[in-house]
Amino acid sequence: MARPDINRSGELEVFVRVIETGGFSAAARTLDMTPSAVSKLVARLEQRLGTRLLQRSTRQLQLTPEGCAFYERGLRVLADLEEAERCASAHAEPRGRLRVNSNVPFGQHFLLPLLPAFLERNPQVGVDLTLNDEVIDLLEQRTDVAVRAGPLKSSSLVARRLGATRMMIVAAPAYAQRHGLPRNVEELLSHNRLDIGHARAMQGWPLLQDGRERMVLPSGNARASNGDALRQLVLGGLGMARLAAFQVQQDIAAGRLLPVLEEANPGDLEEVHAVFLGQGGYLPLRVRAFLDFLVENVDLTQPRG
Repeated sequence: MARPDINRSGELEVFVRVIETGGFSAAARTLDMTPSAVSKLVARLEQRLGTRLLQRSTRQLQLTPEGCAFYERGLRVLADLEEAERCASAHAEPRGRLRVNSNVPFGQHFLLPLLPAFLERNPQVGVDLTLNDEVIDLLEQRTDVAVRAGPLKSSSLVARRLGATRMMIVAAPAYAQRHGLPRNVEELLSHNRLDIGHARAMQGWPLLQDGRERMVLPSGNARASNGDALRQLVLGGLGMARLAAFQVQQDIAAGRLLPVLEEANPGDLEEVHAVFLGQGGYLPLRVRAFLDFLVENVDLTQPRG
């Protein structure tokens, strides 16, 4: 049993803050402490536990395997304490910084339009939002929630489903005027098929040909770093691309884009999930509030942006 003079929850909160902010000095600023006091507290914690939690260098701090496990369990403990306090107080509300990462299309069409309403509902919460199409390590990037499209790999993350969207091949009228539109899958092979240029890009476009599904590989003269950049290339008439329906349905309705080979579309759906570290249901109130807000407000058939 710990000595009564040891404030274990205080030590844990300081340690977690060091990881979340990336260093002793940044943590000290948020905790109204000196960097030396934060460093000494973490060193004292390591001494009491009998193990090294952080590898220190002049440039960065890095979690040891023991530190990583302690951090993950520490998040659960602090979340449990926050939940207990919330249950004890009828006036408790979400508070603190919420770090969110999202793929660019979902961020542009849903998160950016929805964030003002979330922040108005939760005035004690601040949001740090990053948009990119790369898969990140939530623990390494100190991220609370990440939005991911496509199949989820087995991991230590927990996920909440936000919906699913159809995928469509589209082209701009300007491209159609110059090159025509393919009438079948074979003709598609001669067109400029644009793609996303990173490891998560789909390896092919599934299409129906003679009652069977066939994969057509993208093969174009340009790639983009994310789905919305790819959409802009298509709008400019450079080529055609396979994009989520929520990205292009307003463009199609306005005549800015044309569906291509819809009769060969297999109707496959791309799942969208919010993933987070929270095994066992231990979540900070700000994270829980954000996840509930997304589930309540996201409709992938009705993009807002």
